[in-house]
Amino acid sequence: MTVRPYYEQDGITIYHGDCNDVLPTLPCVDLVLTDPPYGIQYVSKWRLDKDRYHAVKHNKIYGDYALPIEQIQKSIRKATSGTYVFCRWDNLSTMPPPRSVLVWVKNDWSAGDLKHSHGRQWEAICFYPGPKHEFTTRIPDVIHANRTDNVYHPTEKPEELFQALMLANVGQTILDPFMGSGTTLVAAKRLGRIAIGIEREEHYCEVAVKRLQQGALNFSGES
Repeated sequence: MTVRPYYEQDGITIYHGDCNDVLPTLPCVDLVLTDPPYGIQYVSKWRLDKDRYHAVKHNKIYGDYALPIEQIQKSIRKATSGTYVFCRWDNLSTMPPPRSVLVWVKNDWSAGDLKHSHGRQWEAICFYPGPKHEFTTRIPDVIHANRTDNVYHPTEKPEELFQALMLANVGQTILDPFMGSGTTLVAAKRLGRIAIGIEREEHYCEVAVKRLQQGALNFSGES
């Protein structure tokens, strides 16, 4: 099966499609960095409460009805150096057993269940070393990075967080099978890496292309 790229320029390639269809057509890469749907049918309303932003409501995340374990496992097998997968604390029992669990500590916390839950200020990142894994710098398993303003996507991650993970490992080729608005690709391009992104929603493919083409390297964010 041949899958045509949606975008291909300066070492960055985007595929608009299902990673089940695209992954088998791709060669192995050095690193996989990805933030898949957590299976919570999340809808972000945070931007609607901030008067300093235009009232733009993000739609529900496509496929966010279950953690995509099968696709995550396929992605791990594509990485020769290592894989980082974001998840929530309650996803950890479902995830393939990682070698390490990193903690991303945000500068703010979510409301969650206001009556019965503490405000959530961190997210987990599961790490799976590949057969050729090698650290350039062995970073700690707690990383502090300010959360974004969700300008591009309802579950954006900060660009500097992705850069820290890339810089800690040997590897020039990066894959994100759940690309969202393209932060992994933006971070990779800034560091001079080759990167591939896969995204089912064409809207976010468009957003990622604009970020890559129109000087969006000055911003942070992703899915």
